Amino acid sequence: MGTDNRPPDDLARLSVNQETVRQLALPELAESLVALGVPGVGLWREPVREYGVEAAAKLVRDAGLTVTSLCRGGFFTASDRGERAAAIADNRAAVDEAAILGTGTLVLVSGGLPAGERDLAAARERVADAVAELAPYASERGVRLAIEPLHPMYASDRCVVSTLAQALDIAERFPADQVGVVVDTYHLWWDDRAGLDIARAGAGGRLACFQVADWITPLPEGVLLGRGQLGDGCVDLRGFRERVDAAGFAGPVEVEIFNPALWARDGRGVLDETIARYRVHVL
Repeated sequence: MGTDNRPPDDLARLSVNQETVRQLALPELAESLVALGVPGVGLWREPVREYGVEAAAKLVRDAGLTVTSLCRGGFFTASDRGERAAAIADNRAAVDEAAILGTGTLVLVSGGLPAGERDLAAARERVADAVAELAPYASERGVRLAIEPLHPMYASDRCVVSTLAQALDIAERFPADQVGVVVDTYHLWWDDRAGLDIARAGAGGRLACFQVADWITPLPEGVLLGRGQLGDGCVDLRGFRERVDAAGFAGPVEVEIFNPALWARDGRGVLDETIARYRVHVL
């Protein structure tokens, strides 16, 4: 399924996360991306494991695709010792999978507040402790940990790291080549400090991953499955791209959208639309 065709210049940085078109099996997704001139793909652990990690690595490698990220590791905030040990073991496995897939970026979603707890600062410290344990292991395998801040509505159950500043406060405790941050427009569009913190991340060499999706109102399926197609919402997508570019980031622009309305459509049609929207709203 390999190709000698180079992507069009305006698509040279584009990556499509497989969850954007989860209705496409991995072979069909790879074939479609290559045919459309999209050079990058973001992968998720669950469908990759179902397909087989080694088999998935061979598939994307033979297609000539670059794996721009693997989602996700993380969920470090449990206070129970056994649960924390299990989380570390699972994250080591995620690092190993990222290395096999040939991506240098493992996205970390930190985890929410454990049941009955209210101390956000203590939970973030447990995230930092876990990163300290994992970063050398990942570095030895050529994988960089990328801390992703999620919208504050996720703080209780999914991610106590809500701002890019909070992500950087953790990442900056470690070497930049070991730990970076994720800039995701869906999660950061509301934060009037995001521009300053993107510049801070760039100055420190911390920009590991840039993901784009729109924020639509009202959220159709709640915050988890409510990401909008590019251009359907209120996010200044081009403005974010210009900020990360100005901060020195020249890496992939990964479209990551979770939306059942998109999943119910023909996957190739969604890819065609995504490329068209990328050209209009991101470039």
